[in-house]
Formats: sequence, structure tokens, C-alpha cells
Amino acid sequence: MKVLAAVKRVVDYNVNVRVKADQSGVDIGNVKMSMNPFDEIAVEAAVRLKEQGAAADVVAVSCGTASSQETLRTALAIGADRGVLVQTDVALQPLAVAKLLRAVVQQEQPALVILGKQAIDDDACQTGQMLAALLGWPQATNASAIEVDGAVARVTREVDGGLEVLALTLPAIVTADLRLNEPRYVTLPNIMKAKKKPMDVLTPEALGVDPGSRLETLRVEEPAARAPGVKVADVAALIDKLKNEAKVI
Repeated sequence: MKVLAAVKRVVDYNVNVRVKADQSGVDIGNVKMSMNPFDEIAVEAAVRLKEQGAAADVVAVSCGTASSQETLRTALAIGADRGVLVQTDVALQPLAVAKLLRAVVQQEQPALVILGKQAIDDDACQTGQMLAALLGWPQATNASAIEVDGAVARVTREVDGGLEVLALTLPAIVTADLRLNEPRYVTLPNIMKAKKKPMDVLTPEALGVDPGSRLETLRVEEPAARAPGVKVADVAALIDKLKNEAKVI
């Protein structure tokens, strides 16, 4: 079984992002970039399936600029066998990414596609669902556990009432939640080995996909400053503030 793990290059989660002076977007100049944490969990899940004998080949795929090769090399260092980069300088949105991934899936023919439930830069939480719709495959989102038994994948999801277990007939799409696993530490020997692993570079044009945006960003603003907390004398004063100032009751 072949597993495809999709990854995205994002601003590192430890970095405090800044809005550009012209409010056209977020300033990422000279900012540390890394793999989206949810996607790192997805790669770890794919590699563990291979280690368990449920998968024979793990392919990491990313869509973005040439710099995304660094992110793919990290996936290869975790344990993926091969990388695929769909290289474009266009600012990609979830639907465009889903269409590019669909084209890659049609070429690679994996039995399982795993990706993070969302990216921490836009928090769209859409790509996995869109990819499943485009392919017509079953999907399980926000997975906290994955087991593969032959042609069936059993996925555990955390829901409001507890745990939900879904049985998916492969091929299928799974999006990873934080509790699915803890990605392994990438060692220097594995980083060196990753440099020798194959990586294919494709273009949207070669895949027959138009990556153009259907949305226009009008303005990006910093969130409003949070008001300082205050102490109240009694419960009556608290209720008054909640009702008349915060307007939450």
C-alpha cells in the first residue's frame, strides 16, 4: 500500500507574525519557516504505518515555492521515501491546493492520503475535505488514531460526546489532529540520508491545473488590543459588567 502525506511550509509556530505596513498581508521576510505542525503529525502517522507493515511506500507532497523543498526534506528525514513538489509562485488557496493534490493522487495512485486537519497560517481547515470531494473518496477528519486492516482503515475521532470510530474503505482521505501522535525527533544522520532521497518537481501547468486565486484579500489587520482585567466588588457588579459591558449575558 502506498501512503501519500501532504505537507505545507508555514511560519514557525514560535514566531510572532507582523502585518505589513500596507496591510496587504503578513510579513514573512527573514522569518523562520517550518513544516505545518499538523502535517508533521500526518507524516509521522504515514511512517508508522510503514513501520507496522501496513504500508510499503510513503510519498510526501507539497505545493508552493521552491523553498518548500526544505519542508519536503524534513518529511524525508522523518521517514518518507520520496518527495513530490508542485512548484509555483502563486499564493495558493485551499481549493487550488486540493486540485493540485488530486492531480498528484491520480498520478501516484495511493491507497491512503494523510494531511493535517488545518494549516496554522490561514486556519482554513478545508483542503482535506475538498480533496475528498474532488476524488469522491471517503474521508475522516480530526483523526486521533488510525489502524489499517487490509482494505479498511479504522479512524478514531474525538467528538463532543467522546470518541467516534469510522471504518473507511480504501482509498480514503484522513486529516490528522494533535492527539494522533507525537512526531519523532529528526536526527542528523536521517537529515543527511534525506538529501539523497529522490524528489520530483512538477508544475501546475504540467498537471493541467489552474492555481489562480478566486479570492481577493482586501486588508489584513492586527487583532484589537485586549483590555486589561478588572476586579469587581461582588457578584452583582460582575453580572452588571457581563451584561452591560461585555454583553455576553
